[in-house]
Amino acid sequence: MKLYLYNTLTKQKEEFKPLEGNEVRIYTCGPTVYNYAHIGNFRAYIFMDNLRRVLKKNGYTIKHVMNITDVGHLESDADEGEDKMEKAARKEKKNPYEIAKFYTEAFMQDIQKLHIDIPEIIAKATDHIPEMEQYVETLLKNGYAYETSTAIYFDVSKLDKYPILSNRKLDEQIAGARVEVDQEKKNPYDFAVWIKAPENHIMKWESPWGLSYPGWHLECSAMGRKYLGDQFDIHTGGVDHIPTHHENEIAQSKGATGKIPAKRWMHVEFLQVDGGKMSKSLGNTYTLAQLQEKGIEPLAYKLFCYTAHYRTKLNFTFAGALSAQKALNRLRESYIKHKQGEEVIEEETIQNYQKRFMEAVNDDLNMPLAMGVVWEVARNEKKSKQYAKLLLAFDEILALDLKNAGNYLQEQKEVSFPEEIQKLIEERKIARQNKNWELSDQLRKEIEEKGYTIKDTKEGMTVEKL
Repeated sequence: MKLYLYNTLTKQKEEFKPLEGNEVRIYTCGPTVYNYAHIGNFRAYIFMDNLRRVLKKNGYTIKHVMNITDVGHLESDADEGEDKMEKAARKEKKNPYEIAKFYTEAFMQDIQKLHIDIPEIIAKATDHIPEMEQYVETLLKNGYAYETSTAIYFDVSKLDKYPILSNRKLDEQIAGARVEVDQEKKNPYDFAVWIKAPENHIMKWESPWGLSYPGWHLECSAMGRKYLGDQFDIHTGGVDHIPTHHENEIAQSKGATGKIPAKRWMHVEFLQVDGGKMSKSLGNTYTLAQLQEKGIEPLAYKLFCYTAHYRTKLNFTFAGALSAQKALNRLRESYIKHKQGEEVIEEETIQNYQKRFMEAVNDDLNMPLAMGVVWEVARNEKKSKQYAKLLLAFDEILALDLKNAGNYLQEQKEVSFPEEIQKLIEERKIARQNKNWELSDQLRKEIEEKGYTIKDTKEGMTVEKL
């Protein structure tokens, strides 16, 4: 079955074929670790997860790099203003390295909560300063960069075309439109690849140009080239990366290697909140933890993301997310019922469902269409272990952890129990693990006397209020 993916560079869906052999080389723009990642950020990583899983399902092997920006990302994407890491460090009264470590760990924990397949290579910007210095030297040697008193700038006039990803005109591409443009630039469109650090700047390194630090765009070009070569298969990110960050990545790579680094560029649309823009000033940049406080699991948010194609805007509301939580629980219950079913389904029917599901995900990751197939199977009146197995096969791409459906449902029931009952439930679990059946029966009786009923099933112990 053929796989088709949309390419921002060519503005069309194209049949996917790797550049070399059976290996797919991917670069993903990762987080800037100065704060907690919000649900808008995670929409991009859920897409990244779907892409990885669909490629694997199609038989490809993957070499995937995701960067961690822990230096150099200034307040303006055009490398103007204050370093976000240093600003966060000052606010929290810590050094930038402590900030980076804390928020990197928080990000990776959230990634795990979402059951996102982690890329093979996680590359921190601060671990690749030498590679970035070498990249700047190459740009200078090739005549694509020049030095001023404040920075090393990329000279966009040397390119045959700029920009090439977006449809913007060049006069819309002016760097630092919100601030005064550096008068030493040859062109107002030129952008900084290396920045000479002011005396009070914390994150800086010795270099041929004095104490300095890298521009944000530079790290992706340098690390992509190091791990994936001059050209690789796919570059992913959010649509906000298109007009500046990814345009400048392409410019740098053309200056260093003469090539556009990725054959295919894939971008995720914005997540809106209550029909409007998500922004810190509006206080609606919700985290996974804030969703959990309202009874919405990270995996329910993942399922919510499947209600829209990755290339269309998705409107987040708490009502919609709570509906996704209920839907996830229904899907779990359906899986369990099928797992316990005895109906025999014709192999042709199973294969038809498999074909329709793969056609959907292979059509530029059409997750809403794929979920239509999933729900047909889940809601089928015939309860069959074959359907349960099929749902698990679908879950290799959905990654909703359906195999542990019973555990999630049980945990939700237990959370709503009074502390006294929860304690008795835990004691009985331990008693059963230790095969202390006498104590287990005593605890059952005590729990039932307090108004609850217990059932011991293959999926585990279920407790419900009478």
